[in-house]
Amino acid sequence: MNFRRFIPVAAFVLLLGIGEKVNASSHYVCQQDNTKVAVKADYMKTNRPAVNERLFTSKAVEAEIQRVKKMLRNRKLAWMFENCFPNTLDTTVHYRIMDGDDTFVYTGDIHAMWLRDSGAQVYPYVQLADKDEDLKKMLRGVILRQFKCINIDPYANAFNDGPGESEWLKDLTKMKPELHERKWEIDSLCYPIRLAYYYWQTTGDDTIFSEIWMDAIRNVLQTFKEQQRKDSLGPYRFQRVTVVATDTQPNYGWGNPVKPVGLIASAFRPSDDATIFQFLVPSNFFAVTSLRKAADVLTKINKDEALAKECIDLAKEVEDALKKYAVVPHPEFGEIYAFEVDGFGTQSLMDDANVPSLLAMAYLGDVDVNDPIYQNTRRYVWSDSNPYFFKGKAGEGIGGPHIGYDMIWPMSIMMKAFTSQDDEEIKACVKMLMDTDNEMGFIHESFHKDDPAKFTRAWFAWQNTLFGELILKLVNEGKVDLLNSL
Repeated sequence: MNFRRFIPVAAFVLLLGIGEKVNASSHYVCQQDNTKVAVKADYMKTNRPAVNERLFTSKAVEAEIQRVKKMLRNRKLAWMFENCFPNTLDTTVHYRIMDGDDTFVYTGDIHAMWLRDSGAQVYPYVQLADKDEDLKKMLRGVILRQFKCINIDPYANAFNDGPGESEWLKDLTKMKPELHERKWEIDSLCYPIRLAYYYWQTTGDDTIFSEIWMDAIRNVLQTFKEQQRKDSLGPYRFQRVTVVATDTQPNYGWGNPVKPVGLIASAFRPSDDATIFQFLVPSNFFAVTSLRKAADVLTKINKDEALAKECIDLAKEVEDALKKYAVVPHPEFGEIYAFEVDGFGTQSLMDDANVPSLLAMAYLGDVDVNDPIYQNTRRYVWSDSNPYFFKGKAGEGIGGPHIGYDMIWPMSIMMKAFTSQDDEEIKACVKMLMDTDNEMGFIHESFHKDDPAKFTRAWFAWQNTLFGELILKLVNEGKVDLLNSL
């Protein structure tokens, strides 16, 4: 059983803390055997863990929850915001002092730390860091822990809390005791830079950019350059004994061939699924902006002009290659960005829900939201021309091969809202998110297009906190009336 996809119903009940019925409506939780168990939703009672069971509490986050709740007239929306926004802090953050601030962050139902997930999970709290010294220290701990992880192995995507066991120990790659999984994904090296840069810009704390950062950025540069595959295939390959084709790579772990054109090869997608053509376009865009952020730090804080120039030059090389190889003509939508290319002229036209995605590039700041090619791509990915766009009775959105046919990821609906310039479109996205929580007050990994009672992962902190980030953004942008019109 892949526990990234299912957890037992008993765990749902423990997580939700189901109370007495107050303005409640019936709903069902699907167990692993697809039977349904009736439980109750209670919009007046939080589904957060009891105060003494929360892993980390921030006075600034708690104050923000109360501020936003007072502004929201829709009882269910206020309930979901209260449940979701602090979910990472409540259930996944393990802060301690270990040679300074150190924070290990679970994804939720998997007790391992993904560089991508952890960076995204705590990102929305950075804006509140200057209002809460404890929160600031916790965030600093995440950043330093991520740098340590990169220095353990820049090719790994997920880590144990120190040396330990892993269900993937027998993967045919260079596993270490500190690794939970070793799937090479470009974005794993980008999210830590994004988080550290935002933290520095927000708080002014540059102490995170010490020698551990210098080692990490050297490892990032070396890994990106190795995976341009100009002189060789590089040191990384990966195979897994599995019946799931997307969990392994062909050609003895090297993956399908790519032509060295300046782009960076990624063996796996942000979904942890194998790429088909290894030049994953949205991740290469993410690498460009991440390298430029790193160069800014190296110039202003570390005064290392040579290393900064390496970052700038690599970013320019990848950007130029994207302009040449990532844009393709579509008979209906015009010029759009491909999802994957190989440099030989072959492309994969699709989008996956996981971020970075084509849809999410404007959210991450990797392209301008008004870029005509991005806008064409945005229309393409939210249409039946995208093989992983699903539309049914319960909702519509993008999924991916990680869960399979007809399963929509709420993350894609959130990305549509984040990148929208149309209030009615935003409103429709928020309503869809509210209507597909299966009355649990949390955001799931995915739900069936025709039945939100069929879902995966009731405890997935990234999606929960991302929902909170969206609602907070809309409130701060003055869209309270839009939310209250739901």
